[in-house]
Amino acid sequence: MKPFDIPEIYKSSIISEIKAKRKSNDSKKKNFSPTELDFGPVKFIIARHFGFCFGVENAIEIAYRTINENKGKRIFLLSEMIHNPGVNEDLYNQGVRFLMDTSGKHIYDWNNLTADDIVIIPAFGTTREIESILKEKNIDPYKYNTTCPFVEKVWNRAGQLGENNYTVIIHGKHFHEETRATFSHSKSKAPSLIIRDLQEADILSKIITNQIPEENFYEIFKDRYSQGFDVSKDLLHIGVVNQTTMLASETEEISLQLKMAMENKFGVENSKEHFADTRDTLCYATNNNQTATKELLKATADFAIVIGGYNSSNTSHLVELLESKFKTYFVSSADNIEKDFIIHYDLKSGQELHGHNFLTSEPVNIVLTSGASCPDSVVDAIIFKFLSFFNISKDIESVLGESLSK
Repeated sequence: MKPFDIPEIYKSSIISEIKAKRKSNDSKKKNFSPTELDFGPVKFIIARHFGFCFGVENAIEIAYRTINENKGKRIFLLSEMIHNPGVNEDLYNQGVRFLMDTSGKHIYDWNNLTADDIVIIPAFGTTREIESILKEKNIDPYKYNTTCPFVEKVWNRAGQLGENNYTVIIHGKHFHEETRATFSHSKSKAPSLIIRDLQEADILSKIITNQIPEENFYEIFKDRYSQGFDVSKDLLHIGVVNQTTMLASETEEISLQLKMAMENKFGVENSKEHFADTRDTLCYATNNNQTATKELLKATADFAIVIGGYNSSNTSHLVELLESKFKTYFVSSADNIEKDFIIHYDLKSGQELHGHNFLTSEPVNIVLTSGASCPDSVVDAIIFKFLSFFNISKDIESVLGESLSK
């Protein structure tokens, strides 16, 4: 895989050595068992796969190269390049300004954009409508395009479905930048609909099989279907794609649910004509990170730490997986952690919470992973922060050597 040139501030010492050794010993990525770093009073049980993925490293390389090659020019990002506060803050400090927030609300007056301005497309991609606006201003939307290749793969798959007269069902979060972009590209080629979860797939299945009146569709899925969507015609042939960061198991269940609906309506022998077997359109990193996180569930630990931006979809799903067994703290940086308290994000309430006296025993076993947009340097910083809370007699190199020699 292509090596990327990313700033030193995102690189690490501990995690880089672990990843390099694990890659050397397991180049085909068949071993998903975690790495254990045992310092005595504290042991870290670290996921096999986590951190920057191909798409994120590609986006970071392009963004920083753009900054270096365009000194003196105004440089804008459509919105957050990736969902990591540290990376976006550093880009801002480098002079990059954001045109929109993550919901699509304009921060900067686009009427003030000129053909001399640089606009970077984030890793999530963007909509065809925004591409057209930039072209009208004589700004090339593809010159500084950091769209993840795996997102573009989903767009291509949706286009293929449209060419074969299938309606595209997108499993995703309709407010997420990637899903908004995918929906925009998909609806230009085929009738398209966004569904969030298995519950909505069940509702859609009942509409397909006439258990729920067709007219209810338009209210239930309001603002999430393409213009001119005709329930009587556009749910006769369907295929499923997804936001690349969704839970793989959930996408599989949704696909199975919709496939069964087609079998019930048209018969098993005819279902292939009505349901396209798209397989999974999740990216490799999401698959690997989720599989490695499931492997962590076999461990014995006092709690889990998941590191990443609070608005990161792929990171939130790692939290959901680990919460099924461990007390799980979702943190954005080492600054969130002190010996007597931890500031963490609660997915259910959507708020930061303050946990006190969370280190109640010694030795303590900590499960550790991070999202695909989290720099390894942040994971290093959290390891060092925890080590500072204990009287550690082992040095890092000896613990790494002991762990990686197994």
